[in-house]
Amino acid sequence: MNAIFAALIFIAVAVTGYRQITWVATSPDMVSPMQALTEGIVSSAEGSVELAIGLIGIMAFFLGLMKVAEDGGLLKIIAKLVRPIMIRLFPEVPSDHPAMGAMILNISSNAMGLGNAATPFGIRAMQELDTLNKQKGTATNAMALFLAINTSSVTLLPTGVIAIRAAAGSTDPAGILPTTLFATLCSTVAAITAAKLLQRFSPMTGDDSPVEASDEPQQSQEELLPEEASGAYPDWVSYLAMGAIVGFIPLAIVYGQSIGPWIIPGLAVLLLGFGLYRKVRIYEVFVEGAKDGFNVAVKIIPYLVAILVAVGMFRNSGAMDMIVGSIGQFTTALGMPTEALPMALVRPLSGSGAFGVMAEIVNNPAVGPDSYTGYLVSTLQGSTETTFYVLAVYFGAVQVRRTRHALAAGLTADFVGIIAAVIGCLYLYG
Repeated sequence: MNAIFAALIFIAVAVTGYRQITWVATSPDMVSPMQALTEGIVSSAEGSVELAIGLIGIMAFFLGLMKVAEDGGLLKIIAKLVRPIMIRLFPEVPSDHPAMGAMILNISSNAMGLGNAATPFGIRAMQELDTLNKQKGTATNAMALFLAINTSSVTLLPTGVIAIRAAAGSTDPAGILPTTLFATLCSTVAAITAAKLLQRFSPMTGDDSPVEASDEPQQSQEELLPEEASGAYPDWVSYLAMGAIVGFIPLAIVYGQSIGPWIIPGLAVLLLGFGLYRKVRIYEVFVEGAKDGFNVAVKIIPYLVAILVAVGMFRNSGAMDMIVGSIGQFTTALGMPTEALPMALVRPLSGSGAFGVMAEIVNNPAVGPDSYTGYLVSTLQGSTETTFYVLAVYFGAVQVRRTRHALAAGLTADFVGIIAAVIGCLYLYG
């Protein structure tokens, strides 16, 4: 992250400096390139704080719900249901540890297209994973793998994108469901493969940065497991549950628009209802979890400011436009039109920027939502993640500075997802 952060800023200043030297004002009210970059820095810094403040409410709400679910034992139940898969993906994490349930809730929320609503679950998963971390400040293999899966998570219902396409007058707003599902399946496989391979070349200890040892005594996996941990569900129960999830995929594709509006209200009723059933004092527990959401949202502000200002400078400097102009003619021949290329480049850097690019393209009468380009940018928006944002938020929440191979695995998943999106859109709409 140190190298990426420095490169974005230095390239932005260098490109803007060149444009400033060659700039000629044609009217008195024109803004010089360097002045525009300065204003962009201020705007990005303000926007990152506003984003964090905007997350406070939703993080407090969902972490409150998650605290109710945790106290009721739902996370352990979920972890046991998916134990056959999770213990193979995350052998370092005890099978009944709360981190397992939190990761599943985050992945499930991303699959249902909940966007920022999935973030609190992911942050809670990172906090739980950090309790197993013997080298505070350094990402563990489980953390890096979870982040890679998070940035590439299989998406069943990209509800936000479907809504934008419908508003733009699409005759088939849910037409991106099969292409999004295909792209995210490919990117998830790539994420897992990359994380598992790269962890061999990025050991926990290294000379590049000091590692702070924790003052708290570390617990063994046996100490972390509750007494009933050995009573996992029979394998047939787990496979039946996973079969039900797989069976939901065609229902999500066919009835996606009808199911989407029910997801968040249904999740709230499900978690609170489960808490009541397990005799949890849901109000007091909810408030306790909401307090944690507020504190986490404030804690991540410096990380958001750093990455979003660097990304904003890179875009405002014109460096992004230079890249698009230089490689656009080559990508067009490969199924990535010049109009869609900014979307592919911006998506890992800025969620709001990518959303704006997509909305502009699908609402452009010359392109439209039902053209090949319209389907492609919609699929990219629904099937790839803002990797740098996720890195800043999730690792910032647990004060991880040495991210090891997490960024490389996430970007690998993004790259594969883009290729898969192009292939899927070419096959169906090309």
